[in-house]
Amino acid sequence: MNRSSFLKHLALLSAGTALLPRLKVFQNSPFTEIRNGIGTFSMRGGTIGWMARPGFTVVVDSQYSDTASDFLEGISRFDSGPETVLINSHHHGDHTSGNGTFREAGYRIFAHEQVPVLQRRGADNPDEVVAADETYSENLELDAGNETVLLKYYGNAHTGGDSVTWFENSNIAHMGDLVFNRLYPFIDRDGGASIEGWINLLERVSDEADSDTIFIFGHGNPEFGITGSSADLLHMRDFLSKVLEHTQQGISAGRSREEITQIESFDEFPDYISPSDFLSLPRNLNVAYRELTE
Repeated sequence: MNRSSFLKHLALLSAGTALLPRLKVFQNSPFTEIRNGIGTFSMRGGTIGWMARPGFTVVVDSQYSDTASDFLEGISRFDSGPETVLINSHHHGDHTSGNGTFREAGYRIFAHEQVPVLQRRGADNPDEVVAADETYSENLELDAGNETVLLKYYGNAHTGGDSVTWFENSNIAHMGDLVFNRLYPFIDRDGGASIEGWINLLERVSDEADSDTIFIFGHGNPEFGITGSSADLLHMRDFLSKVLEHTQQGISAGRSREEITQIESFDEFPDYISPSDFLSLPRNLNVAYRELTE
């Protein structure tokens, strides 16, 4: 796994992202409000989710130091603070490289207990990593005034430390990179990923949602955007199921790894795009082969 290449490719995904028409887009701004003072921020890297309310600011993911600075400048124009919280959905650098900027601004950082471990494992200088101040193992509930924020761990999926962040009163959930909306996903096997676990997670989260739940996604095909519904979670579940099914059928038929992974697309999923060779179906199939044979 080439970590720096992964981050460069993911940084490109949010530049042209289209958003659902019901969302409030501020003119010439990367900020988009969904409802109840909760919204998204898109520049480079994984989508930032935010809640700005009198007395409280809650942020999910930090992108990079420069975009984190842009975010903090912009969020100050909302009716927000002074209690400030940053949540890391997982450890990848396009979601955590702005942590230092947020800490300097006085934010407390929360994450699953595996996130600091995985951050340091993948860092060139582990001692310089800015990681969570507080971690949790299964669930963590934060009282943000008139909003209950629930961090929930469902098991190994995209990585070994993914959180779903539920804004319970507003019925909004930030999925981090647990949804690549109609994009071939990055499956971080070396960071604890499990395709089977990911499939189960998407089913469980969908079961916990209702028709009014809005999900925020870490990355998205510009045609489909970075927000959506349970239908988008189940669409990705079906894609991942197809990845495992195709790979298992090839193994059972005695085909080689090269034969199994040379397919470029599935006819059943024409909307999935590959923004680079790094995020592609062959790479997904290679990870599935490892999962099924190791």
